[in-house]
Formats: sequence, structure tokens, C-alpha cells
Amino acid sequence: MALVYLSLGSNKGDRVGFIQQATSLLNEDKQVDLIRTSAFYETEPWQTDTSNWFVNAVIEIKTSYTPHDLLKLCNQVEEKLGRDRESEGFYGDRTIDIDILFYDKEIVYTEDLIIPHKYFHKRAFTLVPMLELSPDFVHPELKKTVMELHEELENPEMVFLYGTRVDL
Repeated sequence: MALVYLSLGSNKGDRVGFIQQATSLLNEDKQVDLIRTSAFYETEPWQTDTSNWFVNAVIEIKTSYTPHDLLKLCNQVEEKLGRDRESEGFYGDRTIDIDILFYDKEIVYTEDLIIPHKYFHKRAFTLVPMLELSPDFVHPELKKTVMELHEELENPEMVFLYGTRVDL
């Protein structure tokens, strides 16, 4: 089974509830085992057309799905929770967004899937939750740990533990 890290984010409706529901739906699948979940973080929108803040988390799972089959499952969960990609636009408000950050140490470049996630190392809202789960995880392309990547952030966003500021 592959060790996978997924990023979950929501900035529409019951943000925390959508992340919890998405995590539960993923864990209900027989080919997915939830290992750990980071804390929830409240973050400013990053390169989006919205002013609504996000709640973000990272989850660690084990799965027998291939990367593309896991992407299909993530898209199905998003649809079940009301995500409508056509109406929200590329970076609009969304009930839930699930991204595959890492799939073991694999590197995948296809038209519909890029692993590791191409912006992982530029986003505090993915790096900070990953620090909780696996600070020594080495990015398979950049050959740096999550801790090292976090230290190199040029413009870290304000990241708040849900309800509490986190000083980084």
C-alpha cells in the first residue's frame, strides 16, 4: 500500500464540517486507511479571486489505489460534498478541495495529475500541516525535507491554528 498525503481545504459554508466529511468519506472506502490528520488551520486566500478565508488540513493515508484512481476518488468526494468546478471557476470559493501532495516517492506528470503537487513548497497552508505529520519527509524532486522547505518560504502567509494564531 502506498503512503499518501492529501491536502484538504474549504472556504465556503461549514468549512470545518466539509473537511471532516471529506476525511470520513475517504476513510469509508475499503482501499483507503486513514493514518493521521493534522490540526485545522485558517488561512488567507492564496492567488484566488475570493476574500473568504480557508480552513486547511493535511491527512496521511495508505491506499492500494493507483495515483489516477485516487484522483478519481477525491473528485467523487468533492462532488458528493457539492463542489461544482464549472460554477466556481479556477480559483473560486469551494466547499471542498482535495489535492494529492505526495504518493509515496513517486513522480507523476500527466495532463490531469502532477505529483508531487507543483505548489506544495510555496504554500504555508500545506507546509505547516505537513510539519506536524512528517517534518523529515523528503520531497522526491527537490530533495529537501518539509522542514527545510518551510524554512525557505519567501512570503509565508498568516497561518492560524483554527481559532488560535500559530507563531512560525
